[in-house]
Amino acid sequence: MNREEKKNIISSLSVKLKEGSSIYFTKIHGLDAVQTASLRRLCFERGVSLLVVKNRLLKKAMEEQDEKDFSEFFDLLKENTSLMISESSKAPAKIIKDFLEKNGTETPLLKGAYIDNEIYLGHENVDLLSTLKSREELIGDVLTLLQSPIKNLISSLNSSSNNLTGILKSLSDGTGNLSKKESAVEETPAEEDEK
Repeated sequence: MNREEKKNIISSLSVKLKEGSSIYFTKIHGLDAVQTASLRRLCFERGVSLLVVKNRLLKKAMEEQDEKDFSEFFDLLKENTSLMISESSKAPAKIIKDFLEKNGTETPLLKGAYIDNEIYLGHENVDLLSTLKSREELIGDVLTLLQSPIKNLISSLNSSSNNLTGILKSLSDGTGNLSKKESAVEETPAEEDEK
């Protein structure tokens, strides 16, 4: 690989690191050709980009980042490293977990993940990351929580307005008026006080 090819690879990796919201650093070394093809197919089906990269080139691409700090991942760049990049924060973790359960292999192994400016180091985070909600899911949950009291209030107002409407209707029909005898009794004491 000549210098120009390396420069192009670094540039391409740099763009992917900059634009990716969920970036997983994994080890897939040790899978045979059939298992690797199966993992690639699973990633493709779930919208995850799987890239096998050279550690030296990946480190240079990581160092070029202005907005994201990948320095905590430099120590993980040993052996082979593969990137799993996705819009979904949990899709790569679910792929790793599902693949390990189905195939009984030791790899893919999670080295670390960079998700929405948060850093997760080590394979022990796979379970946590596989249940992690995306920003959109969290916003949806918040909106649902905010809508619930409003819906209850509207429902209460609707039922109250039905009761209020019934009361106003009975008053206008005359069924809710005080009888003449009751109103006369109320007026009598007032007249006696004046005398």
